[in-house]
Amino acid sequence: MRIAESELIINGDGSAFHIHIKPRQLADTVVLVGDPGRVKMFIPLFEKIDCQGQSREFAFVTGWYHGKRITALSHGIGPDNIDIVMTELDALANVNFKTREVKSRHKRLTLVRVGTCGAIQPEIPLGSFISSHISIGCDAMFNWYANRDKVCMADFEKAFKEHCHWAKHVPDPYFVRASDRLIKLFEPYTVKGMTISAGGFYGPQGRVVRQKLAMPNMLEDFETFNYKGYKVTNFEMEGAALAAMAASLGHDAITICCAIAHRYLKDANTDYHARVQDLVKMVMDRISE
Repeated sequence: MRIAESELIINGDGSAFHIHIKPRQLADTVVLVGDPGRVKMFIPLFEKIDCQGQSREFAFVTGWYHGKRITALSHGIGPDNIDIVMTELDALANVNFKTREVKSRHKRLTLVRVGTCGAIQPEIPLGSFISSHISIGCDAMFNWYANRDKVCMADFEKAFKEHCHWAKHVPDPYFVRASDRLIKLFEPYTVKGMTISAGGFYGPQGRVVRQKLAMPNMLEDFETFNYKGYKVTNFEMEGAALAAMAASLGHDAITICCAIAHRYLKDANTDYHARVQDLVKMVMDRISE
């Protein structure tokens, strides 16, 4: 079946519409970062660079690290950008851009998102690397897809909504597990996490500046939720959308974040760049083995 031009827009140079990557420029292993500036962190690590480019917030570089071809790509802020990036990455891997038909053989990508987050539990110190074994999508993005219930964890969702006294007009959360292979790969180096992926930075993460919250006790409810040995460990904004889209499309994905703020202790570290560099190096070492 041919995919119409209106459904998958391909640029005149043969690249994906938003991220401006061509099929041959994409490696099978992709490290995702939010900030386009962080893509520069990968350049000194590569022994050889194949290609690089940028369009808006989507910067990329593909190169070789310890003999493995890897693409580093920025996705910007928020789950809406993950919808764009994941759809176009999957299309680059699994759609023939000349015929516009899905390839007969599925290519499974490895996707690791490296980001920053706010810790919730008091025992997690600033600077910790938190691996999102389970992500909680409070952003509603994946609810637009028909296959939502095939990859989400209904029992976690039900228990969470009951515990948090979920407001009726707030979008239903979705729970999704990261790739078991990637969980195992990073387990010795990270804190086991169950992560809130919020649809915004302020109100959706329980911050109060001038507007009150629809769920005033949300931080306390999130902190005290405990189900099947999992506690909510941290806040970020993209991990659940990534995990859900990847699972639905047949890819391996996980999010690992450096804790740069502590919501429970009301503390933050603004000088976190060196620690994020440590996280990038750890991820590159592990995925290249």
